[in-house]
Amino acid sequence: MRLLADLHTHTIASGHAYSTATELAVAARRVGLELIAITDHGPACPGAPDQWYFWNLKVLPSVLDGVRVLKGCEANPAESESGIDLPDSILQQLDFVAVGFHPETGFDQRDRARNTEALLRAIANPYVDMITHPGNDHEFPLDLGRVVEAASRHRVILELNDHTFAPTSCRAHSNHREREFAEAAMASGVPVAINSDAHFASQVGCFDAALAVAAEIGLTEERVVNRTSESVLEHLLGRRDRPRLDHGGIWDSGTGGAA
Repeated sequence: MRLLADLHTHTIASGHAYSTATELAVAARRVGLELIAITDHGPACPGAPDQWYFWNLKVLPSVLDGVRVLKGCEANPAESESGIDLPDSILQQLDFVAVGFHPETGFDQRDRARNTEALLRAIANPYVDMITHPGNDHEFPLDLGRVVEAASRHRVILELNDHTFAPTSCRAHSNHREREFAEAAMASGVPVAINSDAHFASQVGCFDAALAVAAEIGLTEERVVNRTSESVLEHLLGRRDRPRLDHGGIWDSGTGGAA
């Protein structure tokens, strides 16, 4: 399986990642990707940017060094009107909205019922496009059946996260659960994305571990949303308008100007 898009990457704005947006785009082009989503952590995460950062993502190029860039977020579930830690007024302007649980954001009690209810609220938000690393059962246990059913009903992507299968990952203790979510998503017709969760430029487009799992469970390429930039945009635009998708224009960092 050859994937040409990565829907989960982080810049230095996340506070614990170490590359710029330009460095991510250059790395993506180097490995042959057509599209990346920049999904910096929502404000509830320690060290993350505040709401103004996400509001101003309109200034980021929409095509950078030949790579389509979706300006997005990896928000956190929250007991708020939107169900996550960014308001709908900002979410509706983003190209891509992912949501996932992270330490020190209010859900560290390992309460399966509470976590599930919080994630169901987030999935029901029409601006939410993807749930990240849902198989993190070691830290944030979930009711798999209810989450998959909700994702199916709302056409929200469930992620098969490559970093979850790295030996150094804090999620390695429960990576079997990530596999179970992918199997359940496949059985229920839920859209799936295989992503790197890159926190440094060299990790962009690294899918090998997750691709091996996909092959083992029989997840075929046509079931994966991020197989091409076209398949990503077709899925996203089929769900809602993306008013700033092309707002940032085209930029070539090598020439220092519009391409």
